[in-house]
Amino acid sequence: MERTIYTTPQDAETAFYAALEKADLDAMMSVWADDEEIICVHPGGVRLCGVDQVRAAWRQIFASGQTLRIRLRHHQALNGVTHAVHSVFEEIAVSGATQTQNPVIATNIYMRTGNGWRMVVHHASISPAPPEPDTKRAPKTLH
Repeated sequence: MERTIYTTPQDAETAFYAALEKADLDAMMSVWADDEEIICVHPGGVRLCGVDQVRAAWRQIFASGQTLRIRLRHHQALNGVTHAVHSVFEEIAVSGATQTQNPVIATNIYMRTGNGWRMVVHHASISPAPPEPDTKRAPKTLH
């Protein structure tokens, strides 16, 4: 199977969340680097290291049969030539759930490889409180 080349970190991130909503293991793993140093931490979970552990965790999550809808808010990005760090609030709606959950805070780290941008870290945890509403902050002026 030929892997997609993600030309920007944002392309990889978009593919990551699309795979998560579709519960598509192959699409999910195509976003990740083929590297034993990749790391994934799901909310309340242990640190998973390497392709096999990361794949097994996503397989288990997708096997639950839940349909997820994810809305990203408060996206902050630090993009460099070889690495990118994105911090987002994930508002997750679970099919059939009647209760609203606090959002998940996620840090996604991408690395530029010979095969395009790939995820190397996804670290997610439950937010203690909903984020402030999206507003544009005035730039700080130093005098």
